Amino acid sequence: MRKVIFLLSIFMFFFKTSTNANYEKKIYDFSIESISGETINFNDYKNKVILVVNTASYCGFTKQYDELQELWDLYKEKGLIVLGVPSNSFNQEKNNNVDVKEFCEVNFNINFPLTTITEVKGNNAHQIFKWAKNNHGKSAVPKWNFHKILINKEGMIEDTFASFTKPMSQKLIKTIENIL
Repeated sequence: MRKVIFLLSIFMFFFKTSTNANYEKKIYDFSIESISGETINFNDYKNKVILVVNTASYCGFTKQYDELQELWDLYKEKGLIVLGVPSNSFNQEKNNNVDVKEFCEVNFNINFPLTTITEVKGNNAHQIFKWAKNNHGKSAVPKWNFHKILINKEGMIEDTFASFTKPMSQKLIKTIENIL
């Protein structure tokens, strides 16, 4: 019996598959265009925790903008970056960046960084969403608007949260506080 356990242990050691991603790149290797047209270079966010959220103006979850702003206000001084990524991947976003920016500022008083309207799934997804899928699997692919990807200070995905997870939920806050 010991021999069988020993052989199984050796077999498992040599043929195990790691659940950790083999990151060839980290988030810091990418950039994205801001809603105002400037470049957001993720390298500027080194040693910060980044919450990437694909957003939309005409979604049932759009009210989460309030909590995203609250989260930003509470934790930005401690090193959290909230990044809203407006997307029309689910056909619920305005037609242009100017309208999205105005909508967010007027209705939700948003002052955390926003990107241009960006594809978040499929072949036309922005490279950061392809990177997330390649390194974290299907759970990193937005199934709907307000999907959240939490990136740790090392530039790797810590966890992902479905649209139903509110930004001020204990689950998300606890994870953020543990990695800040």
